[in-house]
Amino acid sequence: MGDDPLLADSLAGLNVLPPVSGGAERHDSVRNGLEALAALPEPPDLVLVHDGARPCVPAEVVQNVIEALKTHEGVIPAVAVIDTIKKAADGIIIDTVPRDGLWRAQTPQGFRFGTLLELNRTLRDARTDDAALLEQAGHPVAIVQGSEDNIKLTVAEDLMRLEGVIDRNLLPRVGLGYDVHAFEEGRKLILCGIEVPHTKGLAGHSDADVGIHTLCDAIYGALAEGDIGRHFPPSDNEWKDMDSARFLIHAGERIRERGGFLVNADVTLICERPKIGPHAEAMRNRLADLLKVNVSRISVKATTSERLGFTGREEGIAATATVSIMVPDNGEA
Repeated sequence: MGDDPLLADSLAGLNVLPPVSGGAERHDSVRNGLEALAALPEPPDLVLVHDGARPCVPAEVVQNVIEALKTHEGVIPAVAVIDTIKKAADGIIIDTVPRDGLWRAQTPQGFRFGTLLELNRTLRDARTDDAALLEQAGHPVAIVQGSEDNIKLTVAEDLMRLEGVIDRNLLPRVGLGYDVHAFEEGRKLILCGIEVPHTKGLAGHSDADVGIHTLCDAIYGALAEGDIGRHFPPSDNEWKDMDSARFLIHAGERIRERGGFLVNADVTLICERPKIGPHAEAMRNRLADLLKVNVSRISVKATTSERLGFTGREEGIAATATVSIMVPDNGEA
């Protein structure tokens, strides 16, 4: 399958069962998954069936379904119909349907595993959802409150609704970073992950990449997770002469582990020499690669201190960074 490499990359490091190929229809895919679970040494007691086209299901909806399965064989989340429902034929209304008692079904739908497996094996006709199998067999199916955010992506316009849900549940964070390193003879000069030809390098415990260090500080600051020294203390010899790329990879992973993403990053290098301009594009590309973002989100530029201060005396290089990230609103703000 053409998406296998993407799937493998998405599941890397996760403690999940091997994926199971789907079938020609939805119910075929569900049956394939159930049979794979049945083949396990210890099949589960409960199973949830979820539409991949519903990417924004809130955690509390999932929890409500699982909780209700303690007392019911089948449970679905749903939201009450609030619009007036019309029945039509050939574009003409023929009836107004009372909306009392009408619900819009969502997923994940939860079931006792043995019950759903047996019904999928015996009732092989197609159904638009799995709860219909239990209904057909006379098993009561309970309803728990769903969520209007649990939208199903069916038509192109749904993508606009999806953006609204995502944006509403994310909070902007801004981080600032600042770092300085003195020049030192006999060392390579590494800036923003790129070796820059110069007569001196920078002094430091690691490779002293002042550009990456300040960018890491900005990211950790935006996440309220301290600074680079907290994560990679200079007192630890494990980080002696370490490639600072490792630090930035970790900072980027922390954004993703928090469920967020980088909006943009702006790095400024402050020095008289060397000239940064000829290397700025390579630096942008390197930082984007380490952070796994499009290069359009990364800016690298340089300025001087007009011969003032330690940078003006060419004693070292200073750097600043500003980042903007979006992270989920977990009620902490």
